[in-house]
Amino acid sequence: MRILLWHVHGSWTDAFVRGGHDYLLPVEPGGGPWGLGRAGRDWPPNVREVSFGDLRPDDVDVVIAQRVPEVASVRARLGPVVPLVYVEHNTPRGDVPDTRHPMADRDDVVLVHVTSFNRLMWHSGDAETVVIGHGIPDPGHRYTGALGRTAMVVNEPVRRGRVTGTDLIPLFARVTPVDVFGIDVDALPGALGVPADRLCGVGDLGLAELHDELARRRVYLHLARWTSLGLSLLEAMHLGMPVVALACTEAVTAVPPDAGVVHTDPDVLLAGLRRLVDDPDLAAATGRAARAHALEHFGLGRFLESWDDLLVTVTRRRRRTPP
Repeated sequence: MRILLWHVHGSWTDAFVRGGHDYLLPVEPGGGPWGLGRAGRDWPPNVREVSFGDLRPDDVDVVIAQRVPEVASVRARLGPVVPLVYVEHNTPRGDVPDTRHPMADRDDVVLVHVTSFNRLMWHSGDAETVVIGHGIPDPGHRYTGALGRTAMVVNEPVRRGRVTGTDLIPLFARVTPVDVFGIDVDALPGALGVPADRLCGVGDLGLAELHDELARRRVYLHLARWTSLGLSLLEAMHLGMPVVALACTEAVTAVPPDAGVVHTDPDVLLAGLRRLVDDPDLAAATGRAARAHALEHFGLGRFLESWDDLLVTVTRRRRRTPP
């Protein structure tokens, strides 16, 4: 199939374009949010850059939209017949659980949620909804846990604050030094008033280097209160890291009991973190269970098969639709 999608979420796209289709990514001079194209990614040759303005309806079999304005642009450029799938990556904001999804009640769009929690919490009206959970390429079992430190991956933690659990980090930094990876993490120690020897904003690393550095830390910490299921959490589990996580959104199903400690009480999480940091053998065994669960439920093969099933369904409907 020829699938048109914009390069919006790099990690999700990295998994999606590894199927057996032709992936058309709009590119514009200077890039920008509407024209990133491949953006230098090491993706297969069947991921091709195209000019959106030059596309005709017969050039595309299905469109994957991820932002609301994309829907209007696609309908204006390609018409009403081209199948359209909208992927919602985020939890709803606003008057939850009554927040209506922008695609609610539309009969020309299939709405795909990346977690069951998201589908439950978004009010989608009569729109057709499907859940296709995340899948990632396996980075391999790299865990050593050689450093008795805790790792987090979060982008813009100072700006996002309570959403990402930034306010809770000082509690955990008392138990073990916390190393935070991601965008704009350098200001974190100063913003929270935590000494540099207890909290380090490492920075935004390339994926391969990030995986190596995460795997050296004893435990992965996930403190998000209200975000969708982060791919970094799943990557840490694939690496073989034990997890300590707030029991919020989809984390309660993503991290089974033998893969770490998941709870809404920070005191329970702090006690679990102490056990894992103090017992490297326990941490390693817990990490192996986390990896086994991640491979079974969040593997790339399952992800691509689920998408293939949906894509076949929506394109068959197009062929049955009279002009």
